Amino acid sequence: MWGGRFEGGPSAVMRVINASIPFDKALWRQDIAGSKAHVAMLAKQGIVSAEDAQTISDGLDAVAADYARDGVPELLDLEDIHMVTERALADKIGPAAGRLHTARSRNDQVATDFRLWVREAIDEIDAGLAALIDALIARAEEHADSVMPGFTHLQSAQPVTLGHHLMAYHDMVARDRGRFADARARMNRCPLGAAALAGTGFPIDREATAAALGFDSPTTNSLDSVSDRDFALEYLTAAAQCALHLSRLAEEFVIWASQPFGFVSLSDQWSTGSSIMPQKRNPDAAELVRGHAGRVIGCMTSLMVTMKGLPLAYSKDMQDDKPPVFEAHDLIGLAIAAMTGMVESATFRTDRMRGLAESGFATATDLADWLVREAGLPFREAHHVTGRAVKLAEDRSVRLHELPLADLREIDERFDESVFGVLSVDASVASRQSLGGTSPVRVREAIARARAARGEEGA
Repeated sequence: MWGGRFEGGPSAVMRVINASIPFDKALWRQDIAGSKAHVAMLAKQGIVSAEDAQTISDGLDAVAADYARDGVPELLDLEDIHMVTERALADKIGPAAGRLHTARSRNDQVATDFRLWVREAIDEIDAGLAALIDALIARAEEHADSVMPGFTHLQSAQPVTLGHHLMAYHDMVARDRGRFADARARMNRCPLGAAALAGTGFPIDREATAAALGFDSPTTNSLDSVSDRDFALEYLTAAAQCALHLSRLAEEFVIWASQPFGFVSLSDQWSTGSSIMPQKRNPDAAELVRGHAGRVIGCMTSLMVTMKGLPLAYSKDMQDDKPPVFEAHDLIGLAIAAMTGMVESATFRTDRMRGLAESGFATATDLADWLVREAGLPFREAHHVTGRAVKLAEDRSVRLHELPLADLREIDERFDESVFGVLSVDASVASRQSLGGTSPVRVREAIARARAARGEEGA
């Protein structure tokens, strides 16, 4: 393919290290689409004849049919998907195939193919995240009133509702969708026509090829067009952040499924057993989602390190841009699907959740707030008084609401009977009516907003 410049062929090792066809064959659909848009533009501009353009386009369709049926052959001597396709096209239509590469380079060709692939990958991920959001909304609505302990430092802190807890992950996933959408909008510019690095002297129409491939516009600098992969890095960054959120939810399920907690029972679909311990039900799917997050972060880091020191324009290092993106896409897709399945099918043990919420003095803050509202204490003093009440309850192995009023009045004489109205977990969650709070009223409002947002997407 290099013409007469080289007298000898590459070494066996060079053939292998130089070839990207084993992985960039995944771009064959995008490569065919880009080539068809390019040759149509060449014909429209009078750069190739209409007859040759039609022959090339029909030949590309035939090559695509072969790929769909038989797969892409891994011909290492031809290096990449672009040259493998050009050779396949030549085998079908003869010398006219050589006109296809007029006014383009493999540099702008691969940049275009890769953007098309990442754009489609984002659309796939967005559909998966939308399904996860729907699952979270549905289960949150089911448990808008179900009391559970809220934790800080994995210590019982204040009572919340399971619906509120699940809607926290809804909000995280909604932001993840936004990050992917932002990345898609920024990357939707077409590099085709930038050629090797400097543009081309042929009278091409870059607006036409951009429109034909669904891009918003062409890229505006030929050097930047072929030399940056920030669109892929943005995808990986969004994927890494999404993987972190999925990993946190997976970790919750791992903890909740353990016998000490017993908050959730995962379905057989998302659990495994033990080869030696018959009683085991292991949350392997959740653990793998958690593990996949590290691999996705590794993919992001890999491409960042590849790109960090490259001068303009194209360098062969950039051949290694695709494997981490392909790997991350597979991993994040699996993690989203697995987490969606677990959320949809989990059996939540709300009796266990309530029981733990009622132990551990989770309404202590409500007691302190009562002292501020009803007795006029500064919060710091109320905090100290409440701490003494908690210590007394702990010493007696009782709950706060089980302390006799007389004992509370020994701590502070301003206590009266009305204090017991704030010490139940139901009263506690009902009182948290600030915007974004855990009150079932607020949780249902959040669910309604989320459902409305999903409805607007479908409109």
